[in-house]
Amino acid sequence: MASTNDLKNGMVLNIDGQLWSVVEFQHVKPGKGPAFVRTKLKNVLSGKGIDKTFNAGLKVETATVDKRDMQYLYKDGEDFVFMDTATYDQVHVSAITMGDATNFLLEGQDAIVAMHEGQVLYVELPASVILEITYTEPGLQGDRSSAGTKPATVETGYEIQVPLFLEQGTKVKVDTRTGGYLGRAN
Repeated sequence: MASTNDLKNGMVLNIDGQLWSVVEFQHVKPGKGPAFVRTKLKNVLSGKGIDKTFNAGLKVETATVDKRDMQYLYKDGEDFVFMDTATYDQVHVSAITMGDATNFLLEGQDAIVAMHEGQVLYVELPASVILEITYTEPGLQGDRSSAGTKPATVETGYEIQVPLFLEQGTKVKVDTRTGGYLGRAN
């Protein structure tokens, strides 16, 4: 249990049996009336966001989320197998739990796996990853109908928009949150 005065971004709360992550919070002390805490919460499993207001000093139940550094090993059917880098234990994560992270995941890549009571909640990848372009059409310098970008398929099979001058075999930096091109990798 924690007080609403102790809320921090990233803290996970257990509200009505569901886990909610605090995205944003604000303590409000109006001139009249009691103080309150305005929060933006995100459901840890579904990703749905809500706004919720608590009275200041109210006790809320916190959930312990164990975040572990793990390494992606391989895909086993529909599951993705991760290994804890400290204990070498292996964890199977379903494709549904992985979500869009599968578009940027390569074997041997490090990630943070968040667990609650033995259940995997989500997988957190680094902010950006370096992937190689496996296929892209040659870009014509005079072609500006698409604002100077063209589609390119990276080694995970995901398609991103890249500048016209990039060719097959080029390593690029990709934002794992938006799926956008960030630049060439050295």
